[in-house]
This record gives sequence, structure tokens and C-alpha cells, in this order.
Amino acid sequence: MSDFDFNTSALRTIALETEAVAAIAGRIDEGFTQACQLVMQCKGRIIVTGMGKSGHIGNKIAATLASTGSPAFFVHPGEASHGDLGMITRDDVVIAISNSGNTAEIVTLLPLIKRLDIPLISMTGDRESLLAEAANINLDVSVEEEACPLNLAPTTSTTVTLVMGDALAIALLEARGFTAEDFAFSHPGGALGRKLLLRVCDIMHSGDEVPRVQESTLLKDALLEMTAKGFGLTTVVDAQNTLIGVFTDGDLRRVVDNQIDINSATTGEVMTRGGNAIDANILAAQALNIMENKKITALVVEDEAHRPLGVLHMHDILRAGVI
Repeated sequence: MSDFDFNTSALRTIALETEAVAAIAGRIDEGFTQACQLVMQCKGRIIVTGMGKSGHIGNKIAATLASTGSPAFFVHPGEASHGDLGMITRDDVVIAISNSGNTAEIVTLLPLIKRLDIPLISMTGDRESLLAEAANINLDVSVEEEACPLNLAPTTSTTVTLVMGDALAIALLEARGFTAEDFAFSHPGGALGRKLLLRVCDIMHSGDEVPRVQESTLLKDALLEMTAKGFGLTTVVDAQNTLIGVFTDGDLRRVVDNQIDINSATTGEVMTRGGNAIDANILAAQALNIMENKKITALVVEDEAHRPLGVLHMHDILRAGVI
């Protein structure tokens, strides 16, 4: 056993599965388009079913569909014959998965699915199998060989089936115009939900917490305002409270480098005009992206009239768990 080359075995598996996945690209044809259209026309739910390893893959495909805008759930074919078939209605579409296409538990359901006139999409490794021939549309997920050296354990075939399911789900996602916000409503818990749902207005500092000076404010007084508010910047506004720029730690470093007298200089002489301001309704994750791209740690939040509404600091995003 100590002489066994585990790496060579692993690389063989990866090579076989990579080749098999690449091969199914040639099977994305009019049949795949028809399968997508059939699902798009569905007024009910997408019912995914499969036995054994195909069932595990089917469960994953159903979960991916459901989380990307195509309501779906998995029904175990064995349980379907003992009452769970009642979960399926005439408004649904069934996706049945079987590598052989002749799995007994699935074949048993075919007369009932046909009797209810429920559209059936199959994913099989045999286009002439009972399941493939009974289906409205068959998606070919056949493979030349399993990664298992005995060519028995479902390995390559399940990988290819999963990829075909992902291709179907993502094609439907794009066709529906499914957005990141739509995705967030299916994933409200944990870091993913926070990243996709949390907006700047939910975590920004506002009101008296916002540092604010005018162009005529002496630089020494602007520094006091920055220190008191603790964001490493202060907004600079005109008499109408319109944002005209910011003075930041970076500006202060340039003041020191240029040996400017902070006791006599005004903020307007050394400020950054314009600066980086964002809308309160954008996602906190978008604000984080802006900070990372511009290599800054805080952003001013403004309203439609370009008046400062708040300040968002990188620490606020960290505390909110967006990262």
C-alpha cells in the first residue's frame, strides 16, 4: 500500500471527468433550448427525481434551481409510489434523472406522469432507454467510462449530470433576468444574505456624527473636527450645505510634506474637490468594492441634492459582517 501512487490515480480521475464534461458542450442544442422553454412556461414547480447517486445529484440540482429563480424541489421516486406523487400537479414539470434510463422506481412513475399530462424532461446516459423515449425532451448525459476503474461506481456520470443541471439552472437564471437582490431574498441568513441585502443607509453614521466644515474654515479647526468625529476625513460644504469636497488624512500628509501652515491656511486651499461620494441606497458590498478599488477606508454618503447624509467607514462594513 505504501508504494501506491495516489496522485496518479487522482489525476486520472480528474482527466476523465474533465474530458467528459467538455464533451457535453456538443450536446447543448435545440433540445436543450426546448427544455429551458418548457421550464420557463411552467406555471407550477419543477419536480426533480432520481434514485441512488442520481437522487443525490437531483437534490443538488433542485436546490440550485430553487435558489436561482426557478421554484423546484426533489421528490424521492420510491416515496412517490407510496403517496408523495400527490406533491406533483398538472402545472408542474418533472425532471427525471437516471444514468441507465431504466431505473425501476422511475419507470414505475412514467404512466402516472403521462396520465396527468405533466411535461417530462429526462437526463439519461442512454437515449434509447424507457425514460428517454417517454420524455418530452431528453438531455444526453452519457459518458464513455466512469472514473471508477471497475467502471461501476457512478463518478464521471454524476459529475456530467450535475454540470448539465447547472447549465440548465444558469440559462434559466439569465433568461429570467434574475438579479443579485433576487438571489439575496433566497439567502437571507448568514454572511451571504448580509452581503447581498445590507444597504449603506443601514450601517452609515448620520446626523451630528457627520464631520462638516466650510471652505473658509481654518485648517487647524478642520483637523479638530476630523479628530472629534474619527473617520479620517471631514466633508467640506458651502453655505447651502452642498457637498463640494473632502479633506482627508491623505490631504493632511500632503500639507505636512509641503510645509503648509495649518494655523493660517483654510480648508478650501488644501481640500480634495469632489471626492468620493455614494448614494445611501447602494449595497454595502458595492461600497466595499469602491473602497477597495480606490484604496480608501471611508466614503461620504450624499443625497440627490449633493448634501452630505452620512459617512461609511470600512469598520462599519466589518462589524456588519459583509466581508
